[in-house]
Amino acid sequence: MHRKELSYYVSGFFTQYLGNEAGLSINTIKSYRDAFILFFKYLEEAGICKISKLKMDTLNADNASGFLDWLEQSRGSSISSRNQRLAALKAFCCYVARKSPEESALCQGVLKIRVKKAPQRPVEYLSVDAVEYLLKMPDRHSTQGIRDLAMIALMYESGCRVQELIDLRVGDITFRSPNTVTLTGKGNKARVIPISANAADIIKAYLTSASICNMAHSVFVNIYDKPLSRSGVSYVLDKYGHMARKARSELYPSKLHPHILRHSKAMHLLENGVNLIYIRDFLGHSSVTTTEIYARCNPELKRKYIEQAGSLITESVEEYSESEKEALIDWLRKNI
Repeated sequence: MHRKELSYYVSGFFTQYLGNEAGLSINTIKSYRDAFILFFKYLEEAGICKISKLKMDTLNADNASGFLDWLEQSRGSSISSRNQRLAALKAFCCYVARKSPEESALCQGVLKIRVKKAPQRPVEYLSVDAVEYLLKMPDRHSTQGIRDLAMIALMYESGCRVQELIDLRVGDITFRSPNTVTLTGKGNKARVIPISANAADIIKAYLTSASICNMAHSVFVNIYDKPLSRSGVSYVLDKYGHMARKARSELYPSKLHPHILRHSKAMHLLENGVNLIYIRDFLGHSSVTTTEIYARCNPELKRKYIEQAGSLITESVEEYSESEKEALIDWLRKNI
């Protein structure tokens, strides 16, 4: 039986499988594409194989591991980026193994490579006072200022990801009580988030000022009427962060990144007693385990967890079944 080349599987993976069968988002597909571009670059730089001579055997565990180390050591990639590239290779190997079982042994070598654990950094977020002061920075009397104010207000109120903000269309916002915004997140999953009348009024004022009324039009655009880029959003936020820091340096870190408003909203909801399950749905997390990072990073919330845990423990521990004891221990281990 004639063995197919690596290029055959790569072509099918990107042109048919990822978008059609797996239903992955454009951003995930781009991330996978970048992973393969870097992998091929590594193979050439390391003298392993030229792109024009790629064979299926080239995708083996040794080359994949060498590639991951190269990302960290030669390109200075973070552990998170390294793991993202590995996820792309593993997704490809799963695809190949299903399509051609005879390649399973080769693919299993890559699939057995473990993700690298990264030290967990504390979640960076702003206090309520810091968010309120930041919202005072844009000049709401200019079109650009009202745009920036609307953008910052919406990022905080909705807890949206940067890409969700960039992809937002006018038709995704409902200006009637209750005012809502429909966000499309990872895996093309949509969620409807309520926003305050204040935020809705600011967004309406911006759209009117910018003469944007087409339902299919991007909400946040630059001076060329093109959707803001990720770097554009970062620039705007850091600009106002710099302005706010001049007057209230104690409230702000050295640089504001777009995700900080999402983190801030999550922390403020949690501090006000909102259930983690609701916050998970609000943020669009696939698992509450992801949301739990917010509970673990705040000493006061951790204390509340300990108190809650104490209320679960009675004098007669014998009344708990073995499975209940295990569940309680697992809960404590995750949250304290």
